[in-house]
Amino acid sequence: MNIQKAKDEIIHTIKSYLSRDEYGTYRIPYLRRRPILLMGPPGIGKTQIVSQAAHDCGIALVSYTITHHTRQSAMGLPYIVSKKWGGREYSATEYTMSEIIASVYDKMESTGIKEGILFMDEINCVSETLVPTMLQFLQMKRFGNQRLPEGWLIIAAGNPPEYNKSVRDFDMVTLDRVRRITIEPDYEIWRAYAYAASIHDAILSYLQIKTGNFYRAENTADGMNLVTARGWEDLSELLYVYEDMGFETDREIIAEYIQCADIASDFANYLELYRKYRRDYSIEDIMQGKFDSIVYRRLSSAPFDERLSVVGLLISAVSLRCREAVDNESYAEELHDALVYVRDAGGSAISRLNQVYEDREAALEADRLEGGMTEREILIQNRMLMTVKSYAQGLLDSGRDSFDEVRRLFVSERKALDIKISSASASLDHAFSFIEMTFGDGQEMVVFVTEISLNPDTVRFISEYGCDKFDIYNRRLLTSHEHKEILEDIKSLR
Repeated sequence: MNIQKAKDEIIHTIKSYLSRDEYGTYRIPYLRRRPILLMGPPGIGKTQIVSQAAHDCGIALVSYTITHHTRQSAMGLPYIVSKKWGGREYSATEYTMSEIIASVYDKMESTGIKEGILFMDEINCVSETLVPTMLQFLQMKRFGNQRLPEGWLIIAAGNPPEYNKSVRDFDMVTLDRVRRITIEPDYEIWRAYAYAASIHDAILSYLQIKTGNFYRAENTADGMNLVTARGWEDLSELLYVYEDMGFETDREIIAEYIQCADIASDFANYLELYRKYRRDYSIEDIMQGKFDSIVYRRLSSAPFDERLSVVGLLISAVSLRCREAVDNESYAEELHDALVYVRDAGGSAISRLNQVYEDREAALEADRLEGGMTEREILIQNRMLMTVKSYAQGLLDSGRDSFDEVRRLFVSERKALDIKISSASASLDHAFSFIEMTFGDGQEMVVFVTEISLNPDTVRFISEYGCDKFDIYNRRLLTSHEHKEILEDIKSLR
């Protein structure tokens, strides 16, 4: 199954395993809650979906790469105790608590959350001495004499043997006690995640044209070719930083992440062209409604890959503005909620602002330790905290310790945010106008509307602020029978 369906199934499993009857008893008995075994090629996102599922379900998560462990760290260390049986005293061996089980209790203690997931990666790559211990754990949920707490579930992940020579096969007894989910790479599913994760626009545009290069894992005469979702995402982060710092990204650097010579070279060539198109077609001018007739005449007669690349640049520019507007709105909502507390609490506004800062900062740190927040959510929260702190300092410097001054500061900032929202709306309209003027409602418009429909930021922006041209073309193109035919034609040209 694809990664999204696997995530949905994990969430359903969590909810069913942790559901209780009217007496507060778990409806599925402890030993009948089979561990989930996720099997799939490397870099496909198995770890990511487990983290997302735990966050979505509001439970804790403890993760281990099990290959780092020995039998002693998993089982606990042996020690001698005295026992009496039948009037005689004997020496017996017991074990200290497993490091892994102890980490679960640590997590419950630090978060106050009593239910969670113990995620164990590379489960089928353990050392030979650890195999019996791991099989016992999957079957009985125990390490030695220590049992996993009742509210905790086991999810394990591994790679099929064709991707890893060191994997070990599970025996029939173990397989009969787990729920095996096999995950396959699926670009269309990953693309929706990629938009939400702000994967670099050059990567998204390239894979829109060369979808077949999204994933590859094969042994060849020249060695292993390995191109994964993880590789593209990590390369995306590097591209952003290198661009900001003015560093060059060549084929050799790309090949460190995209470990297939042909694909690395192909993307390096595309990246160079992509940056050239961004300059030559003046994408930023288009976003401001400045259309050059020479530019669109040149583009209308350009090769298909070039036209699609420029559409990708427009999608990226629009998405960035919508994303900033959406994040601004989320930030404003968080700030508003914090200031409502300051207003309702009364008393010194400076004192209340400082109290809000301390409380929210502590809550954010706890959430970060829990690992459930995205980097984007953390940035929004940090931005809100910095604003609260600056408001308090501003009141202190001005000597105006009143909520009326806080309200004035917020209203001023809200107006600035509204201007940015209006600018994003205008950019979206300009992009539609440019594509309309250059291509009409042809293939390029279909691609533009389709991608806008898939991006959660543009979808949220349009749903909140509207876009007449999107509504027109969405009805005209995406609800027609011709839409599928056009997309098939586009795919055949790749």
